[in-house]
Amino acid sequence: MAFLSYGSHVIRYDLSGPDTGPAYVLVNGLTQYAELWTAYRDALAARGFRVVTFDLLGQGESDKPTLFISQDDHVAVLRLLIEQLGSGPIFLSGISFGGLVALRYAIEHGETLNGLVPMSTFAELSPQLLLLGNAMRTGLILGGTGFLQDLLLPMNLSDAWLAPLVGKLDEVKRQGWLTNDVYALQNLMESFLEFKPLTQRLGAIRVPTMILNGEFDFLTPRSLHETLRTHIPDSELVIIPRAFHAFTLEKAALTADLLARFATDVIAKRWIGGGRVSIAPEEPGGEITAFPAGYDHLRAIPVRIAKP
Repeated sequence: MAFLSYGSHVIRYDLSGPDTGPAYVLVNGLTQYAELWTAYRDALAARGFRVVTFDLLGQGESDKPTLFISQDDHVAVLRLLIEQLGSGPIFLSGISFGGLVALRYAIEHGETLNGLVPMSTFAELSPQLLLLGNAMRTGLILGGTGFLQDLLLPMNLSDAWLAPLVGKLDEVKRQGWLTNDVYALQNLMESFLEFKPLTQRLGAIRVPTMILNGEFDFLTPRSLHETLRTHIPDSELVIIPRAFHAFTLEKAALTADLLARFATDVIAKRWIGGGRVSIAPEEPGGEITAFPAGYDHLRAIPVRIAKP
């Protein structure tokens, strides 16, 4: 564990893996904390990557100001962390809110990156996502972190993952209560009030970009990821089968494998990109397949695309 100064604040981060080799920087979602990347640190470090995880300003063991956290702060902190890594390939990935931070960083400082992996994220606040965000903020204000977790768990995770935990959800949620402060979380959520659409700026992302989207992601559905695919020049959209918004928790081994394979392909100059749409395997190491020709990947059921 180490700490980084950002203005008058302190940011907690961890650097794992070999001293040399490519680096992966992983950015938390809104209600997460660095320990949730433990499986990724182990898997990626075992494959020769340096791995950086950290608590965003307002999360975990980083400082938690109760007022005036902005999205600019997160991008600036990320820039400071990446400057610590020195030379060598650097790959950046973020989930949900963290994916938004990663997108902004790649737009503004893409020259420092070799690859980008936004996951379960967006460049536009659609009406549905805006209303959901407002509902979550109201729930946090009126019901605290416990109510917000009650709302997010069934929205973001599958029945299969939740079933064995139903009888001990309070135990599962307790770490979140202890780690993240209600006022700092509210402050993080309110940074969305200053959100400006990124779509017209996505063309500035010139590095290879693998976009990951769960097949059943309700919070940030396929249409939001399609915006990323069509506006980021060297991109590929990879759909994670039977996955929901928080697939990084449910399918850690598979997702870590996809991250490692992407970086390895980029470094070896095997990356194709080109706006492809692909389907991830069910298990780590399986084949990534092309989305079937003649079908509309924006539909939840296989519907053939009408010929012009």
